[in-house]
Amino acid sequence: MRRAATVLLALAAAAVSTANADNTLRIGSKRFTESYILGELLAQTAAPHAKVEHKQGLGNTAIVLAALKSGSIDVYPEYAGTISQEILKRTQPATLEEMQRELAAQGLGAAVPLGFNNTYALAVRGDAGGPRKLSELAARRELHYGLSHEFIGRADGWPGLAKRYGISATPRGLDHGIAYEALAQKQVDVIDIYSTDAKISQYGLRVLDDDRAYFPRYDAVLLYRLDAAQRFPAAWQALRALEGRISVADMIAMNAAAELRGQPFAGIARDWLAHQEASATPAASRSAASREAPASSRAPTLWQRLFADDFWPLTRQHILLVALSVAMASAIGIPLGILAAYRPKLREPVMAAAGILQTIPSLALLAILIPLLGTIGTVPALCALFVYALLPIIRNTCTGISGVPQGLKQAAEALGLRTMQRLKEIELPLAAPVILAGVKTAAVMSVGTATIAAFIGAGGYGERITTGLALNDNTLMLAGALPAAVLALLTQGLFEWMERGFKASAAARAPARLRA
Repeated sequence: MRRAATVLLALAAAAVSTANADNTLRIGSKRFTESYILGELLAQTAAPHAKVEHKQGLGNTAIVLAALKSGSIDVYPEYAGTISQEILKRTQPATLEEMQRELAAQGLGAAVPLGFNNTYALAVRGDAGGPRKLSELAARRELHYGLSHEFIGRADGWPGLAKRYGISATPRGLDHGIAYEALAQKQVDVIDIYSTDAKISQYGLRVLDDDRAYFPRYDAVLLYRLDAAQRFPAAWQALRALEGRISVADMIAMNAAAELRGQPFAGIARDWLAHQEASATPAASRSAASREAPASSRAPTLWQRLFADDFWPLTRQHILLVALSVAMASAIGIPLGILAAYRPKLREPVMAAAGILQTIPSLALLAILIPLLGTIGTVPALCALFVYALLPIIRNTCTGISGVPQGLKQAAEALGLRTMQRLKEIELPLAAPVILAGVKTAAVMSVGTATIAAFIGAGGYGERITTGLALNDNTLMLAGALPAAVLALLTQGLFEWMERGFKASAAARAPARLRA
């Protein structure tokens, strides 16, 4: 016990030492276009002064805030109204100074107003005779609402808005990236928008006047860990230089470049920073810069998206997530399946527990694991995939062991084989094809389920899918879904080949052992 404790203490000390020695500034972003772009702006601004990592598209406010508090990220772009009402739970808007005082107790700070206000609003199609003010919605009971899930649940979102304006409708939850298309196709009549969305003009929408002043200002600021400013002083000074430099027009233009022209977030941020630098240079330099060939505005093809520079890194991340989670599930699930087969009284509880774990919705499980584990990324993603892989492995192991013919078991006992010898020499070889089929099912399922890992910054093909959802970009979503489907087919083919080999060897192995 003392040796085990010493080893654990040494490992803990090594982990702390590694964490303290970490010299990477980690920047986070939420899962919508503007946050992706702002995250890239921050990353590229800080990059000359520190080692930087951008953990993009981490999810909603709760997930990104949990990542910030746990130290998984150091800073991310946020909005004053969200900090005031959603994070600090204030009923009235707070000034930046008030937010700083209250956040300091949590080891956090808010600073660097970037220069634009991206408030919430509701929008409708620009048809004649449609509502023009939020106060008109209460009388229009025929309207159908399609609102983002976060807006429906936020303290400063739908509940307060419906109360302020006396709206009794029940909204339908929609991902923000597809809400515009749903509105255009008349599947819904009212959606929530951000005032800097580029698609407002593209779809010819009418933004409803907030005539009772419900929405506060949502000035873009940086929400950060106080120790990050101390650990990366040069990078922090570079980030502070962004204060007041991004106008509403700039932000709308950058959102349009991503959503309407399919330009990558990193390229959009790089172009904006280059423009800012060029605007500060003499006229001759600006003239020379203006003669450079402009970036192509054509959206990339599916083939280009499939085999973009991130293909192999995402493939490695996806395979690693699947392989590790299935290996862990096999290491735990196979012994549990054997135990369930040998102890019929334990069979139902073990199966029920594994079944209940598998019924937990994936995103809910991830949201639970982040505060429990105190981190985002690979660790909670592996835990979630491990949970979902357990049931088929346990079930098939139990079925395979229980299905070994009783005559062979009696013959083994007659030959004097002990329980462990019988299990090793007779039962496991015969049950191997069934057990392997369970591992195959778990592996194929994990290939698909692993796409959720991108919601918490663990990478994999899901990064393309989540970004495509945010941009309503079907090509990008296909560029993530197709490799995942191919990987699932390859995984199934590999396991079926292994199954055939096990069946062939198992057919001759047990009788041969008994004859010996």
